[in-house]
Amino acid sequence: MAVFRETVPRTLEEKLFELNWSVVLLLTLLGAVGIGMLYSAAEGAWNPWASRHLVRFIAGMSIMMAVALFPPRFWMGMAYPIYLGSLILLVGVELFGETIGGAQRWLEIGPVRGQPSEIMKIALVLALARFYHDLPQDRISSPFGLLVPAFLIGAPAALIFMQPDLGTTVLLVVTGGAIVFLAGLSWKVIVGGAIAAAFAIPAFIRFGLEPYQRARIMTFLNPEADPLGAGYHVNQSMIALGSGGLTGRGYVEGTQTQLNFLPEKQTDFIFTILGEEFGLIGGLAVLALYAMVLANAVAIATSCKSVFLRLTVMGIATTFALYVFINVGMVTGMLPVVGVPLPLVSYGGTVMMAVLFGFGLVLGAHIHRNADPPRGAGLFG
Repeated sequence: MAVFRETVPRTLEEKLFELNWSVVLLLTLLGAVGIGMLYSAAEGAWNPWASRHLVRFIAGMSIMMAVALFPPRFWMGMAYPIYLGSLILLVGVELFGETIGGAQRWLEIGPVRGQPSEIMKIALVLALARFYHDLPQDRISSPFGLLVPAFLIGAPAALIFMQPDLGTTVLLVVTGGAIVFLAGLSWKVIVGGAIAAAFAIPAFIRFGLEPYQRARIMTFLNPEADPLGAGYHVNQSMIALGSGGLTGRGYVEGTQTQLNFLPEKQTDFIFTILGEEFGLIGGLAVLALYAMVLANAVAIATSCKSVFLRLTVMGIATTFALYVFINVGMVTGMLPVVGVPLPLVSYGGTVMMAVLFGFGLVLGAHIHRNADPPRGAGLFG
């Protein structure tokens, strides 16, 4: 296989100059929001969350910059090994994982503890982007073009669902489906898949979910049915958001937060703190930051010449958008509570590193947007 190389090699300084600094600034602002909200969540203290969030964010931004400087051919070559490694880690979670809060999602290797499911979100994007880069356009809707992506998506989704982690499973499947769609899947297959899903989803909810997972869905439909049990989280979140009004109660002045009525305030429900203390205006301002990040990512994707870079960027953007959509939806009562954090704002090291690694790929796509490696390299070329 011929390997793509830049016609005129660029220096490190030239690549740094070509970085999309608008994206870097927007991500930095989101990280700063996270530090501020975690400081408030700890009742005006840097420990235990804000200081660690700051250190992790600085480390993650350094990783992001490093990732951006590698050429596309490097990430194309690493796509399948990263996916395979992530899949092995997920199997390791099933065999040796640490159980926290009733879920076996964490794997501890020496001094490092993390969630391999977060790594898989990036690995899946890279693997699918590589697969479709190599696959001829006329084979996308062929049996081979359907079965391989189905396995790439289904294998990790099944392992993550068994942890159990419904939120990440949904996010992974939707992201994978979005990449398959963007690759150019036939509308006949799309319509057929939609009809099959319409029949399969109710059966899955009835027979495939654990009782507590079904209870979350019923709570979403009627949160007042069990206000002190399954509905407690979302009810407290709604009270906090409502008390914030238009402009909020003031920084570190949120009663639901400071009096510890709000559960999981540093992770899943951190957007609620923002809404209580800064009101509707503050919440919309942060959502505007997310929207600007996504707009920049889509613009970068459309500027890329290669299928691999376009699908990689759109896959990362889809994952990022789903994080925000699901998190804000669940804390506002519009979606069931499924445990999805708010990217760069919620506390959590593995999620932050995965998100910033992903945006390193996005920034790298912008730098190397004119690169177009040869297609048809095969599965392991």
